[in-house]
Amino acid sequence: MTNKPHQHDMSSTQRHMLHASPPPDFLESSHEWRRLFSEAWGTFLLVVVAAGAVVVGARSHGAVTLSMIVVAPGLMVMAVIYFMGDVGGAHLNPAVTLAFAVRRNFPWKRVPGYILSQFVGGIAAAIFLRAMFGTVGLLGATVPGKGISDFQALAMEILLTTGLVSTILGTASGARNVGSNAALAVGGYIALAGLWAAPISGASMNPVRTFAPDLIRGDLSTCWIYILGPLIGAMIAVGFEWILKGKPTTAGTLAAQGSPD
Repeated sequence: MTNKPHQHDMSSTQRHMLHASPPPDFLESSHEWRRLFSEAWGTFLLVVVAAGAVVVGARSHGAVTLSMIVVAPGLMVMAVIYFMGDVGGAHLNPAVTLAFAVRRNFPWKRVPGYILSQFVGGIAAAIFLRAMFGTVGLLGATVPGKGISDFQALAMEILLTTGLVSTILGTASGARNVGSNAALAVGGYIALAGLWAAPISGASMNPVRTFAPDLIRGDLSTCWIYILGPLIGAMIAVGFEWILKGKPTTAGTLAAQGSPD
């Protein structure tokens, strides 16, 4: 006979850990290059679609409509979560990486590598768009809308990012971020936020998504809004997650760091 406990003798946390633990070698540092590559590649795809939709819309004189422009990045994020969320968590956003770290789902020592990879991917996407189309459509930059003050745009980015990161942390804590629930929820939220708020602030919710085209087109005058706003919103979302869910969960850690099935 074995001493393995029966399922009914385990707590719900123990049962979850029994079924959700990754292979023992997965989180070894030798695999980190794959996770960093996934962040760079995923962020490239996100920025090339999000900024590129604006560029192509301007280049085609409106063939790509506002609705298409704001839905496109949501669909891209959904696809990235599906095809490589299990490699590194599919953060694609410095605000998300920092939120997972503050939430204690992600080790701080890995944060610099993730954020650097995201910036590399985003800037590469902006360079690609610049080489292809020039600076048409402000290279897809997110800027405050006509008649919108910097403060209004900042407040909107804080609100939108709070909702985005709440969605990411909430789906990660129960149903892993590599699953269908998270992909649909996160992609759907990005599209929804853009549909109603893009005319106000551009609905960036991601420092890299704004910084990359601003850097390559040579105008960083409003970039601070899209760095400060998402960071504040992400920290608010972490606080809300503690209120709603309490301590960090094993599922959230697996989601944040990536874990193959």
